[in-house]
Amino acid sequence: MKNFQITQWCARFIKEQVSPGDLCIDATMGNGNDTLLLSTLCGKDGRVIAFDIQEQAVKSTRERLSKADAPDNYTLLLESHTQMSSYAEENSVSCITFNLGYLPGGDHTMATKSDSSIAALTQGLSLLKKGGLISLCIYSGGDSGFEERDAVLTWLATLDPHKYLVIRSDYYNRPNHPPIPVLIIKL
Repeated sequence: MKNFQITQWCARFIKEQVSPGDLCIDATMGNGNDTLLLSTLCGKDGRVIAFDIQEQAVKSTRERLSKADAPDNYTLLLESHTQMSSYAEENSVSCITFNLGYLPGGDHTMATKSDSSIAALTQGLSLLKKGGLISLCIYSGGDSGFEERDAVLTWLATLDPHKYLVIRSDYYNRPNHPPIPVLIIKL
């Protein structure tokens, strides 16, 4: 393992999860890195639905996908991730990615918030098929504060262990509130 960034750590598990033909969701499109990864992995017979509330995210993602010659299997929505259940059926999604915080290089006041993130995660759990994966990167500190991190971690601890496996990892010896990677697997 050469890259120790949270997104690369999570990508290792996403690559093991997603197969050609799968339906996937990028709940927080950002600059399109996860959208591109999911699009490539699920291939021409799969489908990716990506959400963000910032026009800049949609524009950046569209450009990234075009430059990478990604399969034409994606829908980019200028919409909140709390609308996921309007676009996918229960028990149909293989993988959902979340990166909580703000758009890198974007407006820091447009960060994700605990209430909408927990609502989207709750919807995501019902959309996941058995064996499905949610990849969750929780960024905190600085502009994004700690309220969302604490609320999401508290919510994760309440998930039924007979229905979901929650795996939390930590950059234990890194200073300055490092991001927290979390995997949720639907049993």
